[in-house]
Amino acid sequence: MKNFLDINKVSKSSLKSIIEDANAMKKGRAEFLNGAPDRQGFMENFIVGLLFEKPSTRTRVSFDVGIRQMGGKSMILSSHDLQLQNGESLSDTAKILSLYLDMLVIRTSDESKLLELASNATVPVINGLTNQSHPCQVMADIMTFEELKGDIKQKKVAWVGDANNVCTSYVQAAVQFDFTLIIGSPFQFAPDQDLLDWAKKLGASVKVVSDPNEAVENADLVVTDTHLSMHNSDLDVNSKLKILRSFQVNQELMNKAKQDAIFMHCLPAHRDVEVSGDVIDGPQSVILGEASNRLHVQKAIMKWCIRESG
Repeated sequence: MKNFLDINKVSKSSLKSIIEDANAMKKGRAEFLNGAPDRQGFMENFIVGLLFEKPSTRTRVSFDVGIRQMGGKSMILSSHDLQLQNGESLSDTAKILSLYLDMLVIRTSDESKLLELASNATVPVINGLTNQSHPCQVMADIMTFEELKGDIKQKKVAWVGDANNVCTSYVQAAVQFDFTLIIGSPFQFAPDQDLLDWAKKLGASVKVVSDPNEAVENADLVVTDTHLSMHNSDLDVNSKLKILRSFQVNQELMNKAKQDAIFMHCLPAHRDVEVSGDVIDGPQSVILGEASNRLHVQKAIMKWCIRESG
């Protein structure tokens, strides 16, 4: 059985084949209505549980639609509606859900919940987001970049702002896809040193700087995310926003990147907080293509899990 838990837990060849398959599936649906089934119903007779402990727009809808397009059925599961709410263990929940379902997607807080679910389930488990990582998002980002700019290998990617869960997946992707990653972040919100040491040990080109101008210089891709993460407490929001104010991606900062650089944001976005309106709504922004590709890359991930699980 194969799970898709993190970018660093899947082989380089498999990650590349997933993106290739996503591209092929996307091309195969050209001019299809969103509700039309794929020509090949790869998930026919499959039923997938979408276990969501966090709010979601793109992850929830794209997985749900993707399952249906591939001929399967989906079931949205909220932890508040399950016996998890009344203290049933996640391990028991995983074992029971595996009796009824063929695959599980979980969007949760702590990574330990993802790992507990995966270690007790007897069906494939996919990471739809944790506070520690967001692999499906970064796979879609790489797919989007390569559609527009060619192979991401040896390109320069600049991350600006809070080195959050998406940033962690970018560090893992820098190892697997061999691109240079420069993280412009204040020291209070820099990546975990163990993560950086791991990447360095594997030969990745990952660097952290405290100046966003230095981070984006000559970059092919500039990426940011909300400064108001879902797992922030209300108490630290104002101080965090004050520290990150100088890390806003605005046009002046984008001008430091390559002339043909593109901008990404996984959304939801707060205009004129982490990114200015003229950048996110401007010609260098590819946020809609990025969101669209969540659907295709997640379909390819589910297909890979099924194939690899035999």
